[in-house]
Amino acid sequence: MPQKTMQFPVRSCTLALLPLLLAACVGNAPAPVSDRSPSGAAATAGKVDANPPVTPAPVVARPGYYIVKPGDTLIRIGLEHGQNYRDIAAWNNLENPNLIEVGQELRVRPPETVAPARPASTTVVPNDGVKREPKGGKQPYSEAAWAQAQKPEAAPAKPVPAVPVPDPKPEVAKPDPKPEAKSEVKPPKPEPRPEDNKGGDENLEWAWPAQGKIIASFSDTSSKGIDLGGKLGDPVFAAAGGKVVYAGTGLRGYGKLVIVKHDSNYLSAYAHNQNLLVKEGQAVSKGQRIAELGDTDSDKPKLHFEIRRQGKPVDPSKYLPSR
Repeated sequence: MPQKTMQFPVRSCTLALLPLLLAACVGNAPAPVSDRSPSGAAATAGKVDANPPVTPAPVVARPGYYIVKPGDTLIRIGLEHGQNYRDIAAWNNLENPNLIEVGQELRVRPPETVAPARPASTTVVPNDGVKREPKGGKQPYSEAAWAQAQKPEAAPAKPVPAVPVPDPKPEVAKPDPKPEAKSEVKPPKPEPRPEDNKGGDENLEWAWPAQGKIIASFSDTSSKGIDLGGKLGDPVFAAAGGKVVYAGTGLRGYGKLVIVKHDSNYLSAYAHNQNLLVKEGQAVSKGQRIAELGDTDSDKPKLHFEIRRQGKPVDPSKYLPSR
């Protein structure tokens, strides 16, 4: 028996697969294209950011204030401004003088005390047409007092003519006495100004803080004072009378340090000591022994001595007497 061959409708299959092929073509998104040509790279590099980062302006302290910088301590700030670091802590309400932050604004000048203004006394004058000035005293009311008050003021009295006085008899002219010889008065000499007194205060006398020779001179850039040589344990003296505002090791590079405040303008510093013989708040006199020469924070025994006027280092050799 002959087998029958099954024939599939080719046209029908083709039509059935056509929608699937179209969906596959639509679903494939085109791959991203990047321009790697030299012209494209140059165009990308040539673009300028419309909003570049803005560099903040440096903070400027107000007059009488200071902005804390990295590495600052309250002791150093006090030395740089000629103030007691404890006063600066009090002016800024700092409970712990060791806790200050970079960027913090600190008052470094004493606050000005302004006396309270007294209110101006004002006198209220009632506008009722009644004359109240001048006051001539108070009287009890009566008909007679009221009638007296209504009378017009008395006219001023006429001046009394002056009685002619006879001219005195002419006196006999006496010879004039010879003028006494007067000594020539010389103008006083002008007093020397403070800046003429070897650069120092005319009321402040300085003395050498140690007996050693100068081994390093003052320099505006490298040395804020002078170095005096010596041996370990040599005496260190106060260069002028004043009050000890610091005694310790809290200032890096100075070793065992003593700072004496002499007045509102001047203070002196004594560094690299071996032993400190005074304490904070102690009053010292010129020539008093305040420390022993040493080599703390130093490569050899020496005394580093500074004089500061309103916090600015000045050359001590211009203030110390010649020797």
